[in-house]
Amino acid sequence: MAKKMWAGRFEKATDKAVNDYNSSLPFDCRMYKQDIEGSVAHSAMLAKQGIISQEDADKIREGLLSIMADIESGKLTFDSDAEDIHMFIEEELTERIGDAGKRLHTGRSRNDQVALDQRLYAVDEATEIMSLLGELRDALIEIAKDNLDTYMPGYTHLQRAQPITYAHYLGAYIEMFGRDLDRLEQAISRANISPLGSGALAGTTYPLDREWVADKLGMSGVTANSLDGVADRDWALDLASFASIFMMHLSRMSEEIILYASQEFKFYELDDAYSTGSSMMPQKKNPDVAELTRGKTGRVYGDLMSLLVTMKGLPLTYNKDMQEVQEAIFDVIDTLKGALVPFIGMIKTMTIRKDNMEKAALGGFTNATDLADYLVRKGIPFRSTHEISGKLVHYCIANNTTLEKLSLEQFKQFSDLIEEDVYDAISLKTCVEKRLVTGGPSSKAMTDYLNSL
Repeated sequence: MAKKMWAGRFEKATDKAVNDYNSSLPFDCRMYKQDIEGSVAHSAMLAKQGIISQEDADKIREGLLSIMADIESGKLTFDSDAEDIHMFIEEELTERIGDAGKRLHTGRSRNDQVALDQRLYAVDEATEIMSLLGELRDALIEIAKDNLDTYMPGYTHLQRAQPITYAHYLGAYIEMFGRDLDRLEQAISRANISPLGSGALAGTTYPLDREWVADKLGMSGVTANSLDGVADRDWALDLASFASIFMMHLSRMSEEIILYASQEFKFYELDDAYSTGSSMMPQKKNPDVAELTRGKTGRVYGDLMSLLVTMKGLPLTYNKDMQEVQEAIFDVIDTLKGALVPFIGMIKTMTIRKDNMEKAALGGFTNATDLADYLVRKGIPFRSTHEISGKLVHYCIANNTTLEKLSLEQFKQFSDLIEEDVYDAISLKTCVEKRLVTGGPSSKAMTDYLNSL
């Protein structure tokens, strides 16, 4: 077993079971790139400040970059005996370049080092997630532009309510995902602050230039308090909170895809490449991408709760409990990326059954409110027109017909004020196009909205 770099205080070697329990290398090894980038910037700053020689800084940089290259090529594999990625890299560096490698850790602790690595990793991954989320939203925008006059029912209580367009329906998710992008951008901005220089908890007596290192790493600033710099994991809670809300939105859309792709709705036909079949029933086409996304939403919720519970009772500053933050946030990142790629593909390739959407809008009395509004324009109070329209719907149900199929004589049985113009008033096109209010489903309102994005 490799000697620990902190072993000077101890007379006994770490028990193997404790070493295995304590080790985070199996999961934090994914941060090797960020650990090396942070160390390169730190060593360059140490040389700039005259804390170590430029010669040592050059050796450290060369050694670290060679380690990165060897990890990425597969030439160097992670040592299972190493305590974490930080110690593994430092031990490998010292083995390669000698005493210069031992000078790398001057002025820092693993406490501020791991906090930096986690933030850098989170920013890198969250930026990639932002790109994927933007791609999903852009895909919905393009589909919406092609469906400004694709009529479908809008629902309340999963009952057909009023006619809308498919573009208007997609606009709801475009808005949700837009808010998600805002939340993610805010989470990234709060994560992109450097804690390096906080030391174990109280900073250091070395004349570090923390701002210089942060700038070299592309970070927007440094933490203002060394205790908070070491102890803060709010950035992880921000990211998991964004992820939970986003996955909730994605799950709602998944639920509707599952419903709308069913034989009962037939609004969608999923592409074969984004569906699965049954081992027993040959006719089946299952919406597994949507179902898995719906299921994995609960997983992300669990990660958020795990983070909250882990952090809720910790005294300042660093505690080993905080090692648990890494696996939870890694799982959040992996789950989001794993869901977004196939989900985007499913959205882009599925066929929209416009005929079935319009048929459903026509068949569910979704124009009943417009009939009531028509009678209001004839001078009847809305509460009275609501009752008249309701009685007409009941009459249609009893006679197995729809409002637009009634004769004028049948209409007049319920109100003498109904004239021939009623048919235009309750047509799907009129029902939709007269809703010109901002946020409404008319093609003009939707065109203005989509052009504003």
